[in-house]
Amino acid sequence: MSNNHNHDHNHDQHNEKSHHEMMIEDFKKRFYVVLVLTIPILLLSPTIQGWISLEFSFTGDSYLLLILSTIAFFYGGWPFLKGSYKEIFKDTIGMMTLIALAISVAYIYSSATVLGLEGKDFFWELVTLILIMLLGHWIEMKSVVSASSALDELAKLIPDDAHRVKDDSTEDVPTSEIEKGDIVLVKPSERIPLDGVIIEGDSHIDESVLTGESKPVHKQEDDEVIAGSINGNKAIKVKITHKSDDSYVSNVIKIVEEAQASKSKTQNFTDKAALWLTIIAISVGIITLVTWLIITGDLAFAITRMATVMIITCPHALGLAIPLVVANSTTLAAKNGLIIRNRTAFENSRNITAMLFDKTGTLTKGEFAISEYDTLTDDLSKDDVLELAASIEYASEHSIASAFITALKENDLEQKDVKDFEIIQGKGVKGNISDTLYYVASKSFLKEKEIPLPDDLSIESTGTESYLATQDKVLGYFILKDEIRDSSKESIKTLKDRGIECWMLTGDNEEVAKEVAEELDLDGYFANVLPDQKQEKIKSLQDDGHVVAMTGDGVNDAPALAQANIGIAVGSGTDVAVETADIILANSDPKDVVDLQYFGTKTYGKMIQNLIWATAYNVIAIPLAAGVLYNQGIVVEPAVGAIVMSLSTVVVAVNAKLLSFDRS
Repeated sequence: MSNNHNHDHNHDQHNEKSHHEMMIEDFKKRFYVVLVLTIPILLLSPTIQGWISLEFSFTGDSYLLLILSTIAFFYGGWPFLKGSYKEIFKDTIGMMTLIALAISVAYIYSSATVLGLEGKDFFWELVTLILIMLLGHWIEMKSVVSASSALDELAKLIPDDAHRVKDDSTEDVPTSEIEKGDIVLVKPSERIPLDGVIIEGDSHIDESVLTGESKPVHKQEDDEVIAGSINGNKAIKVKITHKSDDSYVSNVIKIVEEAQASKSKTQNFTDKAALWLTIIAISVGIITLVTWLIITGDLAFAITRMATVMIITCPHALGLAIPLVVANSTTLAAKNGLIIRNRTAFENSRNITAMLFDKTGTLTKGEFAISEYDTLTDDLSKDDVLELAASIEYASEHSIASAFITALKENDLEQKDVKDFEIIQGKGVKGNISDTLYYVASKSFLKEKEIPLPDDLSIESTGTESYLATQDKVLGYFILKDEIRDSSKESIKTLKDRGIECWMLTGDNEEVAKEVAEELDLDGYFANVLPDQKQEKIKSLQDDGHVVAMTGDGVNDAPALAQANIGIAVGSGTDVAVETADIILANSDPKDVVDLQYFGTKTYGKMIQNLIWATAYNVIAIPLAAGVLYNQGIVVEPAVGAIVMSLSTVVVAVNAKLLSFDRS
């Protein structure tokens, strides 16, 4: 079912892209045909002849002008006439309707003058207008395709073939045929074909194209690798965990496409503005026509003014102002490891006043090591205590568990058989060894269960405390330390310099939380917080008037991410489909949060620039087009109006393309 869905999805995307490419070719072809027709039409027009002091006429020249202009009108103007028909019948009157109305009025009136109506034709304005409109649409389509083709670059990261390992030999097969659980050999400098886990060898992997992380990351056995990343100088064997249609890259492409297709509040506002602009254009156009008819009695002049108003007021640039920035920003962000699922949240990142960080794995490396441990009973040695605790932790996936497992291996101790293993949410784990129930848990859990700690116990060093206990006695203690990330301090400082308060949420004890908060110069912290209590802490900050962004683990922190104004999931590795997060960071690095806030602000700025440009020129251009300065000798011709309109579209398209992902 999923395969078919993905296949259909990709097929639809491919169809949409090829449809755009066909439209580019169509506009291009129509542009060149109209360009060829424009030359004789200009030469046959009395107005142009007057401008270039060239005078010639022959019998039937006005009919030849009508025939050439008719071809230009129906062939060159067809996309606009067809588009207006669709708009009218879909109740979304817009740009195409305006263009079609303007060129139809110009064509019908000019044709009538050839067939005997008193007045002056403006065929030359008609064809130059169609010519410029075709050029504008051609450029616009190219911009749209180039924005979406950036996603194709991501798709190209997946190699076509892979070296599948069968027994002692390898065979080259298409990547699409590789199944979950297959083992592939990745040679030096080759791209990793699919997501998986290294089962043999180690290497430095370049993930920069996927995560924006410039330095190659050292990976060894049991480490995850992402499809599309480049292997370093050593061969590795990888066990595949995701098929091609469920790989990290495929999921990123799907999420980005959905984000590009989704509309934020800014875009909804733009759509409304474009509709109002269309209504204004038609209203002002009709008022202009009637006014000039009353003032001058010259129908040709009145129609020219009306056509110019309608052309200049086209909400073309406005229609492109947001979508082009959306397409460009979403793809740029994905290439730099920021995967946007909710566009409104991304744009709102400029309003963040409080940033909350989960401690473990976000501000810290999430790689715990046991710095100190000892027995608290005469019945067990120091090694016995470690052996029991590590055996129970073996089945856990928490970052603390790996510290116990590492210590077990380093001390050459034996893993015991554990039954009835269970996680105690946010507090520890428990399991049965030789018919005795053991807990490896926090101090708060011992208090809750009323398991007494020895009176003379005094632990000097700070760190995360964990205890081995039975149902009535504490048998040993462990101090675990987690290193603060190199980039945490700098990231916190940058955010604070931007006026954003930085807080930490952690399930760790007060001493550890205080130590980390002081070292990073945080504005505050919440310690001993269980996963289900994080939501309440966020709510309390929101009640104080803060716009809160929560940065945490996509699985444990789901309620908190949902409660925050902007939910940012980190450290999700290859699992990018985190349902509750608005934005997913491919790395667990706090500097990516800084980049996100900076890039979100920058993207919103680009949208506003485009909106201002797309509407401000109308404020000046509409009155000029209507002829308010006619007595001062300033008149805007329809073709000039078309150039101004097309230029505004090009400016908006170029401005959207200038958006860049600078590391702040």
